[in-house]
Amino acid sequence: MARGQLRVYLGAAPGVGKTYKMLEEGHRRQQRGTDVVVGFVETHGRPFTEAMLTGLRVIPRRAVAYRGAEFTEMDLDAVLAARPEVAVVDELAHTNVPGGGHAKRFQDIETLLDAGITVLTTVNIQHLESLNDVVQQITGVPQRETVPDAVVRRAEQIELVDMTPEALRRRMAHGNIYRPEKVDAALGNYFRVGNLTALRELALLWLADKVDDQLDRYRAEHHIDATWEARERVVVALTGGPEGDTLIRRAARVAARTKAADLLAVHVIRGDGLAGADPANLARQRVLVETLGGTYHQVVGNDVPAALLDFARGVNATQLVLGASRRNRFAQVLSPGVGVTTTAGSGSIDVHLVTHEQARRGRLRHGGPGGLTLRRRLAGVALAVLGLPLLTVGLTAVQADISLPSDILAFLILTVAVALVGGLWPALLAAVGSFLLLNYYFTPPLHRFTVAERENLFALLAFVLVATAVSTVVDLAARRTREAAQARAEAQTLSTLAGGVLHGDRPLPALLERVREAFGLTSVTLLQRRTGEDAGPEPRGDTGAWQIAATVGGQPCTSPADGQSEVPIDEDLSLVLRGPILAAADRRLVEAFAAHAAIALRQQRLSEQAAAAGNLAEVDRLRTALLSAVSHDLRTPLAAAKAAVGSLRSPDVEFSAEDREELLATAEESLDKLNRLVENLLDMSRLQAGALGMHPRAISVGEAIPRGIDDLGDAAAGVRVIVPDELPEIHADPALLERILVNVLANALRHSPADRPPLITVSEHAGLVEVRVVDHGPGVPAADRDRIFQPFQRLGDRDNTTGVGLGLALSRGLAEAMGGSLEPENTPGGGLTITLTLRTAELDARRRSATPDERVDPALLDRLDAYTHDHRTGSPPDPGSAR
Repeated sequence: MARGQLRVYLGAAPGVGKTYKMLEEGHRRQQRGTDVVVGFVETHGRPFTEAMLTGLRVIPRRAVAYRGAEFTEMDLDAVLAARPEVAVVDELAHTNVPGGGHAKRFQDIETLLDAGITVLTTVNIQHLESLNDVVQQITGVPQRETVPDAVVRRAEQIELVDMTPEALRRRMAHGNIYRPEKVDAALGNYFRVGNLTALRELALLWLADKVDDQLDRYRAEHHIDATWEARERVVVALTGGPEGDTLIRRAARVAARTKAADLLAVHVIRGDGLAGADPANLARQRVLVETLGGTYHQVVGNDVPAALLDFARGVNATQLVLGASRRNRFAQVLSPGVGVTTTAGSGSIDVHLVTHEQARRGRLRHGGPGGLTLRRRLAGVALAVLGLPLLTVGLTAVQADISLPSDILAFLILTVAVALVGGLWPALLAAVGSFLLLNYYFTPPLHRFTVAERENLFALLAFVLVATAVSTVVDLAARRTREAAQARAEAQTLSTLAGGVLHGDRPLPALLERVREAFGLTSVTLLQRRTGEDAGPEPRGDTGAWQIAATVGGQPCTSPADGQSEVPIDEDLSLVLRGPILAAADRRLVEAFAAHAAIALRQQRLSEQAAAAGNLAEVDRLRTALLSAVSHDLRTPLAAAKAAVGSLRSPDVEFSAEDREELLATAEESLDKLNRLVENLLDMSRLQAGALGMHPRAISVGEAIPRGIDDLGDAAAGVRVIVPDELPEIHADPALLERILVNVLANALRHSPADRPPLITVSEHAGLVEVRVVDHGPGVPAADRDRIFQPFQRLGDRDNTTGVGLGLALSRGLAEAMGGSLEPENTPGGGLTITLTLRTAELDARRRSATPDERVDPALLDRLDAYTHDHRTGSPPDPGSAR
């Protein structure tokens, strides 16, 4: 059986019309004769969406009982039994109610697809797993229902249902999305223009990546290597030389001329790792590319042109920017070079050869000095000067016993030895000297610089060529060995640097400390040029023009002139070193460190800005939540009180005594609610400012609980209370304790079923009194328990009439201010239990009066603290704790 196809309608936010579009497609397919059924559609009470269900066969939902409530879910078995060609299933990311079947709706859809049924479904961008945290950062609203991106990406068709933020807000204001009482809060929070614009951009970018993946997969399946100019991509090749800055800027201008063009920079690393690229240049150029909105890449390949073209074709590049050759004309005659070879094999990719200053000056010489030290070269010269006469004397003494080839081999051995000791130039000296000595002393005619026989002449010339080749190979091997050792040392140093920076909490000081340790410096200082009015007119070398961005070691440098070495990073940053003067071979590595220091400084500044922006965002979130919640809760009691008073003052209506009493009671109750709200807000502000006044004393919990129940009126009439007869007094503020009990009990009443009112129990253990308020409502997941104590939120509430979400936050603050705690835990059988823990008056007095001279067992107090901590964290108490 062929697998069904999945079609996803993707939206940036609720209300853009995904479900409507999906049902439209269902009608179109049904009109074409396709068997279409509706497995599950959530209309949210929107009349236009409900009208679209007319004419479609709807599979009845199945009822699922969970924690005393009844919910409806898609009947998967019924849909499979109907065997339609197309099933319409809304809300791909939905979490099914526990009670059989799959945990997530996308798993139900996978079952339908496996059965050969094509599925039409919907999902919002905020429900994609990879974007969940980004959406929460933008909107401040976490999305608990998510779907893996891979599920959506596997869809055969994804259609973006788009709508401008302004149009969506108009739909919201007209009541086409939410009920009228929720419109104001939605427009002021989630549906702000900035939020909607960001979500819309996220949806477009995510869908663009999906389209790119589909195009790449199609090209790979059909073995298409040619470039398709569906989207402009400009690739710039970097060699690690200083000309890279010019090439990057030119490539960025080329990309800017084409809208939505991608900029990619690539550096080809030679397979032997000895290409001579300057890491400092590459690090700086990587920052430049990223600053211009591009990406940086590295590939490995011995054939540079082939590696460049493979990369360009792999990313479907349309243009390739290369630097003009830095080699001289003679070298270009011997080999065409990277630019010419790449252009010849580029095919449909446009190649730009950009001239630069280094190309006009000729090729820069990379690398350090030769492979051998001066001491070894002098030793080679000495061996040649002393060895040639001694070997000549020795061979002359036995000339009658050996032939000319043996003499040539003896001098060749000496030349090879000189090459091994001193390298190329001493070996060439030995080869020339050997040629002259062989010609003068051992080649007929003797004692004359002539050769009588052609065979002897050939042997001498062959000797010179072999000696030259061997010495060249030996010198090249020594040079490569030294370069490899230097590259290995640099790589190890940079690896250590990267590890220290990545694993440290303070990357910039850690990086500078690595520089100081690696090169034995006294101090390392990163200077930044002053900007704005503080900069003054001082030139670069003046102390007043610079400020210290970071420093490690001894006395810091306050200007570049204070140090022994300076490594300029850019116009505004400079790394100044105090201590031994850097060797020329070490300066390149220090420049790489300096480039990384600039990156670390930039990341540090961005982190500080992000932290500041996060604080501002939190303040803005709290302000918005406060205004949104309080605006309703202030208006409601005011409106009720005003209506009651207005009715009593109306001369047109004659009220009976009972009616007048009821209106007065309504006004009084509304004003009491308003008074509690204002008191909560004031107390929360006092708590946050540390200015809450308390008057604690020894009181009885059994007396405080009835007063809290009375404050809640008839709503708390069914609350059950279990208080032991012999219960010690606690040390607390009576008014604040009553406030805590009222807020916690009001929360329990709001979420308790009508037939199972809350239960209040009190117990004492180890000097602690615990008041438990138990409800049997829907409960709170463990991951969300801390959130119920955050101000200005109403976790799980579905309307705007349940208060400002301040009661539990204020209650915890008041409990902690009195030295206690307020913690949630599960109710056996379902629900939430909130436990208020306070010290007894006796224990509190002992703690306040305990001194080192008094005979008070400190271990007892430690165990009491541990017991309190165990109850806060939910772990069982230690069996050895105090009884």
